[in-house]
Amino acid sequence: MMAGLIVLKPGVDWTATGGLFDWTLEFLIARISDRQAAAHLQEIVDNNLGSLWIDDLPAAAKQEVVNHWREGLVAAGERQLPDTEHKTDVIRHLQELVEATYTAGFVAPNDLA
Repeated sequence: MMAGLIVLKPGVDWTATGGLFDWTLEFLIARISDRQAAAHLQEIVDNNLGSLWIDDLPAAAKQEVVNHWREGLVAAGERQLPDTEHKTDVIRHLQELVEATYTAGFVAPNDLA
């Protein structure tokens, strides 16, 4: 299975197994309010495109994606991903994606006030 790549900004990206990459996008598809952005994510999953460039999304959708990852990704992984001997590593890997959103300079909604 191919690996998946999420590019948050040039030089700040996250790679995962194809399965975890798809799961990470599916986590968003169910939650994001911009249905066009959700359709774009679904297309990436359905066609095994294997990469998401955050900059391809409209600004509001981009911020929403980052917010959902920060607020719920790790907890959802702990709840939904199978309990294997790799689970701890997988959860740590999801945490790295969340940390990368800070490295990439995405602000929290509260910081905009």
